[in-house]
Amino acid sequence: MTDAVAGLGLAGYYDYYDNPVKFIPTSDGGLAAWRLDRTTGGWRPANDIIDEILFAREQEIFVLSPERFVQRVEEERGLSLSGEGPIFALYETVRALEAPAIAERRPFTTEEAALIKGIRRRTFVMFEEQLQQAGDPAADPTIASTAS
Repeated sequence: MTDAVAGLGLAGYYDYYDNPVKFIPTSDGGLAAWRLDRTTGGWRPANDIIDEILFAREQEIFVLSPERFVQRVEEERGLSLSGEGPIFALYETVRALEAPAIAERRPFTTEEAALIKGIRRRTFVMFEEQLQQAGDPAADPTIASTAS
């Protein structure tokens, strides 16, 4: 997040009605919103919801840390997308790690949670790098490196 956005006190990452959204500063000092596209895993413009997010009052809009944003994005991509290749193999690995806890209706063990978190951080970077190569203007694999 740039100083311009930080100076306004704006968080950069949100969960908007169960959909990850990020704000990115524009070159002219403005702000652009991007919403995760569940059909492609890429980002689509969402400037029409900026005011709704900024001035939300007790709605389904939550500020996320960079780490939680990365996890939410990958949770959605893992649930919504299918395909072949290393990223999709890792999504399958996460599903396999989640399955026992879901079947047993229990929380993830510390080990399960750590593995899932690490894999999702890795798939986020991989997916965002592919998006960048394809020209997606909102792709940013560096978000995962700012997440702790």
